Amino acid sequence: MNLKPETTEKIDKLVPRYPTKRSAALPLCHLVQEDQGYLSNEAIEWIAQRLELEPINIQEIVTFYPMLRTEPTGKYHVRVCRTLPCALAGAYQTCHRLEKELNVEVGHTSEDGLVTLEYVECHADCGRAPVVMVGEEEYTDIDPDKAGELAAKMKSGELSDGMPD
Repeated sequence: MNLKPETTEKIDKLVPRYPTKRSAALPLCHLVQEDQGYLSNEAIEWIAQRLELEPINIQEIVTFYPMLRTEPTGKYHVRVCRTLPCALAGAYQTCHRLEKELNVEVGHTSEDGLVTLEYVECHADCGRAPVVMVGEEEYTDIDPDKAGELAAKMKSGELSDGMPD
């Protein structure tokens, strides 16, 4: 598996910091996902081998934590918070507007691969709900009208994908 040299360096520094290699499994999953965009079977096997574990040990972690992905996302990975403060502030209406404007159902990637739309739990910015993340960029107070504006910017390519370069 080809990881970026900086990812490999982070992994080489991270693993010895744990008393047992197994304890580094979740951080490695995050680092590899950040590098590759998702955790393929090859990535899961690589992590297992790196930590001297069986692939099932990594697979169980990947399937337990919803923030770990086993499939690539669209260019725009849109995550709408649905915890209570966001829900009360209109997160479900915001998400429905995004579904309509982007022609994608929540939990799926659009047919053209442009957008993956998901519900997530708290983004920890409840005072400015509803909160939407596009990549790693946070957008707050996103009512359905603002969601429509975000969708238009995504479709035109005007909006950053929110991922670090």
